[in-house]
Amino acid sequence: MSPGKVTFAWRTAVGQSMDRVTSVRLEGHTLVVEAADTHWAREVSRSTPIVLARLQHLLGREAVTSLSVRIKPA
Repeated sequence: MSPGKVTFAWRTAVGQSMDRVTSVRLEGHTLVVEAADTHWAREVSRSTPIVLARLQHLLGREAVTSLSVRIKPA
């Protein structure tokens, strides 16, 4: 799966505000989400069930099976 397709699906699933403060990459079937700070990491973590369902709808149920949220390195 191309990085562009994953990024587009992420932007569609979470909206512009969250997309601006995060970056994503697919590692196997886990979407690694790097958030700008702890506030946004907490928001992504809190929204994981909804976001994962949206991503699975867009990319396929088996394409993304989990999210891993981290804070972007400085």
